[in-house]
Amino acid sequence: MAYLFTSESVSEGHPDKIADQISDAVLDAMLTQDPDSRVACETLVTTGLVVVAGEVTTKAYVEIPDVVRETIRRIGYNKDQYRFDAESCGVIVALHSQSPDIARGVDENEATHKEQGAGDQGMMFGYANKETAQYMPMALAYSHQLMKELANIRKNELHLMPYLRPDSKAQVTIEYDGNGKPKRVHTIVVSTQHDEFASETAMLEKIREDITGILVPRVIPAELIDKNTIFHINPTGKFVIGGPHGDAGLTGRKIIVDTYGGKGAHGGGAFSGKDASKVDRSAAYAARHIAKNLVAAGVAEEALVQVAYAIGVAHPVSVNVNTYGTSKTGLTDGQIADVVAEMFDLRPRAIVERFGLKNPIFSPTAAYGHMGREPFEKEIETFRVELKESNGVKEEIRRRQLHNVQFFGWEKLDYVKQLQEAFKL
Repeated sequence: MAYLFTSESVSEGHPDKIADQISDAVLDAMLTQDPDSRVACETLVTTGLVVVAGEVTTKAYVEIPDVVRETIRRIGYNKDQYRFDAESCGVIVALHSQSPDIARGVDENEATHKEQGAGDQGMMFGYANKETAQYMPMALAYSHQLMKELANIRKNELHLMPYLRPDSKAQVTIEYDGNGKPKRVHTIVVSTQHDEFASETAMLEKIREDITGILVPRVIPAELIDKNTIFHINPTGKFVIGGPHGDAGLTGRKIIVDTYGGKGAHGGGAFSGKDASKVDRSAAYAARHIAKNLVAAGVAEEALVQVAYAIGVAHPVSVNVNTYGTSKTGLTDGQIADVVAEMFDLRPRAIVERFGLKNPIFSPTAAYGHMGREPFEKEIETFRVELKESNGVKEEIRRRQLHNVQFFGWEKLDYVKQLQEAFKL
């Protein structure tokens, strides 16, 4: 039976995404100095103000206001007419130490290596299908790409659309055929913040012309668009007031944008601002890694992986796999889940080690999705803070290090052969 499915994305200048990026920038700044930092950083942004709050246990010393302003500057809020800009916004910091009641269930005991307990209870999901090269749902993939390319135009090709401001949203509806395969793009919605125009009519015509003539052809293949494709471009009309001046933003309010656009499932936990001891984040990455490798290995056309934890307990309380009836193995989903649980070490410390999650790699995840991204390696600079005591005097020593780290390691297809061998594919 044919059907429609819709997903949305938002730009890095959307208020909630600004908050996510600040939270992850604070996390990265602490991990740069202390890889064992425990961070749960929440951010609120509104007109002319940023509030950074949460729980932190770290040896790092970070100038939080500097991190906040640099993040806002990079996003593009650098004009006072936005009523929120990097140079003039106020920054309030309210960070305190992590609850010892939580920490005692998480701290690793050296005598039981890899037995670091989960930072919270809950269930996390990973999903993959074959609709795109990234093994992501098509509606979400195109929504993200529209927003990334619009930001690229705003920052690097401003002569094409010189009126663009940082806040924007996209939404794509895909029409599926009777076999559940993507058939065409049914509807595209793009709303972008813009400078003042002399005429609202002229503004709407110009933005529609540029979005349909410049942006969309760069992202969506022509064969998926036809004369019946519907376009809603700035459907409410004028969109000058935006960003934190238009709406307050909070960390963790775009969890569906961050994951699978409504496909599969979501456990409810946000990612940004949390270090990897929080399984909300690390186990969600691990579940995506498993689902993507299952689909790439040919185990199934589509896969949803669920893992669940109890706070302070290392091993997951359950592992579940749903192939939606697309399994190619002749096994039940329960039997597939048994193989997965045996092959993939899902204890928190093992996940951290597998993906290098003590490195400051999280800022790039905070806009345009945590999943479906291209893994890469990059040389980064870190500082290790050490205390040295001589003649009763304590001195702080900062040691500079340069090393390559893996970004988006959970997107690597490094278990395909093992899965094919395990399932005799």
